[in-house]
Amino acid sequence: MNIAIIPGDGIGKEVTSSSIELLNHLIRKFNLNIVYDVFPFGGEYYQETNISIPEEVFSEWPHKYNAILFGAVGNPQIKDNTYAKDILLGIRKRFDLYVNYRPICLLNHLYCPLKNVKESDVDFAVIRENTEEFYINSGGRFKADTMDEIVIENSIHTRKGVERIIRYAFEYAKKYHKQSVVMSDKGNAMIYAGKLWSDIFESIGQEYPNIEKRHIYIDTLHMELIRNPQQLDVVVTSNCFGDIFTDACSQILGGMGLGSSSNINPENDLLRGMYEPIHGSAPDIAGTNTANPMASILSLAMLLEDQGLEQYAKLLRDGIKKALAQGIVTSDLGGCKSTDQVTDFIKDLL
Repeated sequence: MNIAIIPGDGIGKEVTSSSIELLNHLIRKFNLNIVYDVFPFGGEYYQETNISIPEEVFSEWPHKYNAILFGAVGNPQIKDNTYAKDILLGIRKRFDLYVNYRPICLLNHLYCPLKNVKESDVDFAVIRENTEEFYINSGGRFKADTMDEIVIENSIHTRKGVERIIRYAFEYAKKYHKQSVVMSDKGNAMIYAGKLWSDIFESIGQEYPNIEKRHIYIDTLHMELIRNPQQLDVVVTSNCFGDIFTDACSQILGGMGLGSSSNINPENDLLRGMYEPIHGSAPDIAGTNTANPMASILSLAMLLEDQGLEQYAKLLRDGIKKALAQGIVTSDLGGCKSTDQVTDFIKDLL
């Protein structure tokens, strides 16, 4: 297996370093045939070269790497965030990683802010469309900085994009024996996009008679998440709504430091996808050795699982569960351990 690693900026470097350390340990201990290359793309690289991400990445990586492990991007010294979008959104779009999969799995109920919730009560998947809607830079400003200013932000949805993400959600539910698929939108306000999503959801849903089909408006879905997360099996939604909803979901798990994700295209021949924690670069704590590495480690586990190395993915997840159970956690989870101490604890378990 060949892996490309982009630590990025801020705590992205620190949490990715933890994942690399554990990956190296797995490689040595189990004699795994895995190699990786680490790339410097991020704010500092952009400041030095004026290049956000080299063009050859998009021509060479699909034939060279099986997966990308990503940290985070965002540098407060660079006011224009274009470089970060070029890297993160560029990889998602130009490799056509149209599925953003985020597992919402409670690893320890003690870190959940909801009352009387067991681990088994929170175990569902969010399937987020990953290449369209507001994230394609469509729109503009007219008469900027005047009282007559007009701003337009276009939300783009294609039949192809909506069909394939909804079909992937049903196929995921079928594969993992999930009982229901919820499609969430805001069709009572966004009537054109809503009609497209609801029509396609109804049409494709007919091909899966054994799976319950439900529609829940996105605002109601947030309320249902708090009221009864146990009812959710698979949620499929658009790019923006999925982004917002999964951030709320991460708080149910204990915080952003436990939120992992994958960006995949199941049809890709070699490069299956990019795996990343959902948190940002957190420049306010960068360099303090206090960042929570668990989301990055869980993302690495997802990468290994997608490459057929489920037993090693399970070892990483079990290590995190034991760390949570014993309170070996960073300050965001109420603990006092450093990034390195959490990493060392999991490595010792391995």
